[in-house]
Amino acid sequence: MTTLDGTRRVRTGRTTTARATAREGGRTEIAALSYYLVGGASLLLLAIGVVMVLSASTIDSIRTTGSPYDGFLGQMTFVLLGLPLAVVASRIPVRWYRRLAWPALLGALGMQMLIFTPLGVEVNGNTNWIEIPGTGQSVQPSEFVKLGLALWLGLVLSRKGRLLEQWRHVLVPGGLGAGAGLGLVLAGHDMGTGLVIVALIGGAFFVAGLPLRWFAGAAVAGAGAAAFLVALKPSRMNRVMSFLGLSEADPSGVGFQTQHGLWGLGTGGISGVGLGASREKWSYLPEAQNDFIFAIVGEELGLLGTLLVLGLLGALAVGMFRVVRRHRDPFVQITTGAVATWILAQSLINIGVVIGLLPVIGIPLPLVSAGGSAMISTLLAIGVVLAFARSEPGAAQALATRGGVVRRSLAVVGRGRRG
Repeated sequence: MTTLDGTRRVRTGRTTTARATAREGGRTEIAALSYYLVGGASLLLLAIGVVMVLSASTIDSIRTTGSPYDGFLGQMTFVLLGLPLAVVASRIPVRWYRRLAWPALLGALGMQMLIFTPLGVEVNGNTNWIEIPGTGQSVQPSEFVKLGLALWLGLVLSRKGRLLEQWRHVLVPGGLGAGAGLGLVLAGHDMGTGLVIVALIGGAFFVAGLPLRWFAGAAVAGAGAAAFLVALKPSRMNRVMSFLGLSEADPSGVGFQTQHGLWGLGTGGISGVGLGASREKWSYLPEAQNDFIFAIVGEELGLLGTLLVLGLLGALAVGMFRVVRRHRDPFVQITTGAVATWILAQSLINIGVVIGLLPVIGIPLPLVSAGGSAMISTLLAIGVVLAFARSEPGAAQALATRGGVVRRSLAVVGRGRRG
């Protein structure tokens, strides 16, 4: 039987250990803050996305297959495939990513060139998919071009340094490789993905230290190229003219999707109509579980739900930019900058389309929208950034200490219970 004095001694010891653990844990969390921000925000966005895809896809799933869970189960398959890949990617040493940069880019470009073969599949006017023979599954290679370009630009630009002030070092090999990737994507008529890749390239060169005067010239050239590409395709021209108010308003035609997206956001109000209670998902809003899922979030979860998504995207951005600022390896800084601009630019374009600030561009909301190729490539990119965050100054020791703190805390609690 434990004496009263003995009990007091045990409790005093546990209190002292808990305080020491709290101080040690606080230092750990600060040193590994990038890791926790990127990982935590990504997991929460993924959880919101899975729930919202289930809600947004039920009606279309019933109509096409008779089961309300068909779309949800398909998305869960990609999530369950992508998460282990992200975990593996987060454990790969940085030196291995340098070795993988060239194979990653060449493999992604090789996949992208398959769209010009009989395997290529046209979706909504864009030939940017390939079908895997005998499976009925399709893959969007351009999603993996993003990751390949991010790693490759990180490798080649990290070796340039001050040489980027000379045009030939900007052009070779970084400019040529980036142009090849962008050109192959645009050849499949996927201008939305092309815009995201332009942002990715810009982010990589900015972090690498390219003089700002280059960005001014690139912006002018890019605007001219975008106007030319829009003029080439009547469907793009109609969307842009409708957005600018230069064509007759047609809420049942070009403006149909935008109008219903805004109606969904407006109906939600502050707190939303309730999870699963969306009206727009009843085949009123095309691509409700894909490109316009942010409208369903706003309708069912209200302004609070949309602010939560924006806040998590902000936390993800802070974590990635923290890696860029704190890490000492230029390869890590440039690659992380490219991934950050890819995910953030894609998010801003998607949300801008839904709220009517941009013409309709068919790109998904990262980690939230339905889509297999986009989900897997984004999770892989998050895993790469997590691997970089683990190698920040002090982060590896902090994460190891954190694990030790948790184990010691559990051991102390266990001894206290036995006592």
